[in-house]
Amino acid sequence: MPQDTARVGGTPISESDAEDLLRCICFKTGPPRSLGVELEWLVHDVHHPQLPVPPDRLAAAHAAARALALRSKVTVEPGGQLELSSLPAASLTDCLHTVSTDLAVLRGALRPLGLELAGYGQDPWQAPRRFLREPRYDAMEAHLGRTGPSGLAMMCTSASIQVCLDAGVEEPGPLGLARRWALAHLLGAVLVAAFAHSPLAAGADTGWRSHRQALWAGIERARSQAPPPDAEPRAAWAELALEATVLCVRDRGGVLRQAPEGLSFREWCRGSARLGRLPTRADLEYHLTTLFPPVRPQGHLELRMIDAQPGQDGWMVPVAVTAALFDDPAAAELAWRTVKPLAELACGEPAPRNPLWESAARTGLADPELHAAAVTCFAAAREALPRLGADHEVQRAVAAFTERYVVPGRSPADDLLGGPPAPAPSPVPGIPPRPGEDPSA
Repeated sequence: MPQDTARVGGTPISESDAEDLLRCICFKTGPPRSLGVELEWLVHDVHHPQLPVPPDRLAAAHAAARALALRSKVTVEPGGQLELSSLPAASLTDCLHTVSTDLAVLRGALRPLGLELAGYGQDPWQAPRRFLREPRYDAMEAHLGRTGPSGLAMMCTSASIQVCLDAGVEEPGPLGLARRWALAHLLGAVLVAAFAHSPLAAGADTGWRSHRQALWAGIERARSQAPPPDAEPRAAWAELALEATVLCVRDRGGVLRQAPEGLSFREWCRGSARLGRLPTRADLEYHLTTLFPPVRPQGHLELRMIDAQPGQDGWMVPVAVTAALFDDPAAAELAWRTVKPLAELACGEPAPRNPLWESAARTGLADPELHAAAVTCFAAAREALPRLGADHEVQRAVAAFTERYVVPGRSPADDLLGGPPAPAPSPVPGIPPRPGEDPSA
């Protein structure tokens, strides 16, 4: 087996090597200085958003996007969604300005094609369909399909706002790694509830304020769950990553192929012959890209739980609020004291399947505990934004969102439904029914 590994390229790594690498490459500590954002967008016809965009028009849109001279990176998701990924910015203002400028150019390039960027956490009308036909996505569809339809829907009809924050310092306190790791997993439920914007699928009410979050909870558990938030981050993440099953692997010709069912990365490191060779560091790094927890460490912390937002500039609000609650020490301390009691509602289960996250996705801010936490956290963020140098436009946008949604206990999902949260959810694989609920209803 070592000879086969050498032909692929790289030196075989042991289980202890993998653990050491995970601790080093996934958490890079230091004072918080940088901020980034990854924005996923659905691509809709301007005049007929309910209809699927033909593949040739999607391909033209992607070609136009890739030809632009932007500071952000443009990539294409499996269902044809466009993603705009910013470079690390030195301030909230720089991040928002750069991405806003790039988005204006991108929208201008799509307009002559009769297409627009649509901000929904899940496409309200269209069924999942693959646009990209690549080995990685072939393997992902086959692997995730073993647990039901959620995987394909997540790949092809979902869109998110992913906020990227520095991991923090080694020392304890509001800006410490351990605190920021735990805060991300508890505040994450508040962010799911406040920014829920995916209540519809195939034109019908799903019974969830964030059906996108329900989709994530419905895929393979080991691939989408979070480590315990109160555990030491490096050890907890290493354990989760090594226990997760291998999704796909490069063969000797460099071609990706699906891995055998049920093979964990730890088993591979221990000498399993099912792949014909031992893993390398490159295999480990690729394996990490196939894990989708709500908070993913990539040197920095990538918060992945926020639905795409309506309007051209709606994405700015969750970025500004999240940055304020993590990077302003006073706001971070208040946010931590506010959300720490929510851990009891999680009942010791990992996100996104615990009762806290389930309630956030099902009912949004209609949940009284999440509503109370959101009111306090958004107030703290508004006070912190001037200290972070946010301009008046951003401050006004956060204030308007707070008054329209947070204070009355609503989310953008309610605008799509035109009424208060509906109590009856549709069953999603991996999510248990509420007490007294008929799972077959």
